[in-house]
Amino acid sequence: MGYFRELPNLRYPSFLSDKVSSLDFVEVKNIFRKVKLRDDLQSNFTLFNKYEIDEGMRPDTVAEELYGSPEFDWIVLTVAGIRNVRNEWPLNNRDLYNYAEDKYGTSLNSNRFFETTEVKDTDGRLILPKGKVVDQNFTIPKPGTPTATINPVVGISNFEYETRLNNEKRNIFVLREEYIQEFLNDMREIMTYDVSSEYVNKNMIQTENTNITLP
Repeated sequence: MGYFRELPNLRYPSFLSDKVSSLDFVEVKNIFRKVKLRDDLQSNFTLFNKYEIDEGMRPDTVAEELYGSPEFDWIVLTVAGIRNVRNEWPLNNRDLYNYAEDKYGTSLNSNRFFETTEVKDTDGRLILPKGKVVDQNFTIPKPGTPTATINPVVGISNFEYETRLNNEKRNIFVLREEYIQEFLNDMREIMTYDVSSEYVNKNMIQTENTNITLP
């Protein structure tokens, strides 16, 4: 993942068994240094395109399609505001079924709730929109026959509910390709260190040597 190459470095006291002395340090990536899309850019829709994640697509394959490199997968995730890929990226159909079956077992196809179907009068005017959550026994007067009632209700199963949640994850915003380099430049500037007591250079800091300071 190209993201880790963009992270600045951190010199940390070595706790490795083969260290030579208590003055040894190891150089690691500073994974605590985070980056996110600037708040003032999130409302600037000229920078982004709407994107629908197709069945089986992964962050790296989306990045390959949009930017020509799978290593920009972290840009796809950052712009989409996705922090936990496991929970926030849509599952493929097979994994979704296995997940739902494991979660609900024999209740997989049981009704989770009920919702309305669309109802129009004889002139085609909308009386009742679809998708309103109601009781199973919900009724309304029958269009054209006020003395009669109808039950415009359909059950939504646990599996259908999970499918809807999964499909909602498919719609994200992605950064337009012409702004990729500007995004990288801004990110690299953010990732540099300011001068401090830990400062080594703009890409490196060194933490306190606890091998020496601890009793």
